[in-house]
Amino acid sequence: MKIGMIGSGMVGATTAYALMMRGIGREIVLVDQNAARAQAEADDIMHAVPFANPMDVRAGSYADLANCRVVVLTAGSAQKPGETRLQLLSRNAGILKSIVSQVLAYAPEATLLVATNPVDVMTHLTARYACDHGAPVCRVIGSGTTLDTARFRSLLSQRLGVDPQHIHSYVVGEHGDSEVLAWSLVTVGGVPLAEFCRQRQVPFDDMFKQEIDEGVRRAAYAIIEGKGATYYGIGSALASIVKAILRDERTIRTVCSPMDEVAGVRDVTLSLPHLLGEGGVLGTLPLPFDAQESAQLLASAKVIRQAIESVS
Repeated sequence: MKIGMIGSGMVGATTAYALMMRGIGREIVLVDQNAARAQAEADDIMHAVPFANPMDVRAGSYADLANCRVVVLTAGSAQKPGETRLQLLSRNAGILKSIVSQVLAYAPEATLLVATNPVDVMTHLTARYACDHGAPVCRVIGSGTTLDTARFRSLLSQRLGVDPQHIHSYVVGEHGDSEVLAWSLVTVGGVPLAEFCRQRQVPFDDMFKQEIDEGVRRAAYAIIEGKGATYYGIGSALASIVKAILRDERTIRTVCSPMDEVAGVRDVTLSLPHLLGEGGVLGTLPLPFDAQESAQLLASAKVIRQAIESVS
């Protein structure tokens, strides 16, 4: 039940904290180029252990990742002033290649969970690098639209007055501007959304959809504008994915995973509802999207494929 964390910035540290608070795993190793930062975050989290769950949290090197069952990759460079997205992609791709090589040298059986942005492209490249070291593609997973799906359910929960755990809805495609909110498939307690709104006399029209759509798509921008970064939501999402793998939960999450073909686009990595368990991605849930959603998914797949080609 050992977990590795590559990167001890806000996302990495918050994920480690969420894992400890929820009692997921038994040992967490923080690895960072800034060893002092990793040690400080590990110490700070350890001081919270007496108030939560038994856990050993420590800083270490790549060699300390031996026997990790899951390694979370949050390391990467932020975009510099004047730097293009393509330049950032190329720079992070180089960083990631080095990280994957070192992780698998010491933890060859670990499942790799990628959170570095742009996560779809970074997951695709991680899978490519991992395959070069003999690791199966199913054990490379990206956080994908897991957080976007949670935002969708949270906003619906607020409007409908229902616990979000009883709302089934998905955001698929790119973790980014081209993501697709699958409105046609939303159910509340098993009841289609439109019917639920009719029964509860909740106005359900284009304005309803537009406000929630914008709330999901603009969430990260609004949070970053207000406090500089997002980390609580993604930290909790990553902890949830790690739990599903460690405990073989066979849960469904909209993570991203390399796919042979999606919506007619070949060799692309994007988010769809995937079945997660001890072996990583165990299967993909086929969803009956409507015509508009299918067209949007195709467009999203093309955006990601173009980005992949730009760094290939």
